[in-house]
Amino acid sequence: MPHKIIKPELLAPAGNFEKLEIAIHYGADAIYLAGKDFSLRNFSGNFTDSELMEAVRTAHDANVKVYLACNIYSRNHEQSKIRTFLEKIGRIQPDAIIISDPGIIMLAQEIIPHIDIHLSTQANTTNFNTALFWQKLGVKRVNLARELSLDEISEIAQNAQIETETFIHGAMCISYSGRCLLSNVLSNRDSNRGLCSHPCRWKYAVVEELRPNEFHPLMEDSRGAYIFNSKDLCMIDHIPALIGAQISSLKIEGRMKGINYLASVVKTYRNAIDAYMANPQGYRVTEEWRRELFQVYHRAYSTGFYFGNPEEQAPNYENIHQGKIHSFIGKVLASVKGEGNRFLVEIRNKINRNDRIEILTPKEPAMKSDILELSDPDQNPIENAQPNTRAIMEFAHHCQPNDIIRKI
Repeated sequence: MPHKIIKPELLAPAGNFEKLEIAIHYGADAIYLAGKDFSLRNFSGNFTDSELMEAVRTAHDANVKVYLACNIYSRNHEQSKIRTFLEKIGRIQPDAIIISDPGIIMLAQEIIPHIDIHLSTQANTTNFNTALFWQKLGVKRVNLARELSLDEISEIAQNAQIETETFIHGAMCISYSGRCLLSNVLSNRDSNRGLCSHPCRWKYAVVEELRPNEFHPLMEDSRGAYIFNSKDLCMIDHIPALIGAQISSLKIEGRMKGINYLASVVKTYRNAIDAYMANPQGYRVTEEWRRELFQVYHRAYSTGFYFGNPEEQAPNYENIHQGKIHSFIGKVLASVKGEGNRFLVEIRNKINRNDRIEILTPKEPAMKSDILELSDPDQNPIENAQPNTRAIMEFAHHCQPNDIIRKI
């Protein structure tokens, strides 16, 4: 008998408060974020203690869960600070804490037993016995190793009564479950402690020892050589297979990415998951979803390790970035009283009065419009709006706060 179709959680990144609001607006079921310490993305902005409190409150008001990362591998000198941090998390009360270090798991169970523990992908969970081990230790969910195929993930879900989480979109690390030492060696920044300098994206060449000044790229294009540079993950064509594997949570990578990326990716996967759950038999991937993901700034897309295809796991030897068909203009802050669809917009990139724009809303396809009015916040007409300003814009369509505006 076929197993019951269970709707998976859509889990989105939030590198700061603005990104949290955007992820909620475009339909995330849960958010993962971090404080200023003990996370693997120290350069994503992250949240102060007061911001964490407000983030949890904001998310919970929208019926969205919050998972807080504490996923470094800690050192001896940090143990008292870890205790203090966990005590603070107990007061902030996220829905779960993401951990990779067994020592921190032990402390979390002692200090904040009322908060669920999610095991980070850094812990390299690759089989169902390992999942059972963590389950017996009280872990609620495992973020499985990225090296697993979909069949292996499905087998883990069937054999262990523990929630599973996997990445479905975004950048992939070249190293085993993200455990990499390149950054440590080449720039003295520890990638396993949130300081990765991403040397896998740098240009490299081979040098023969008797010819020290002759550099030979292994593979190159007009930009240079890419030995380690991985493709980006994109699973939009495989939503039924992901849901069929009984994965509890589908995770989007990108705490350091911008709100334009976040809006497009969260919206697309939200629409796809909802469409499949509403009508599994009639489900079809739309070209609109593919276009939306391909216009986001990205490396060549692949399905990673999900289907065991070596070509999908190969380095990215093509032009390093694709996409950016649209130009991100800004986000809607509020509607403006009066006639017409007039809105106050926070401008991020220059926009001219005669440009055509596109409005990205959570549920509907992106809506195209002329700019019917462009004025400053005092309603004085202007010919263009500059970055880091605010402007009043009138469109042919209605929109709402946190909608993204793009120039066609």
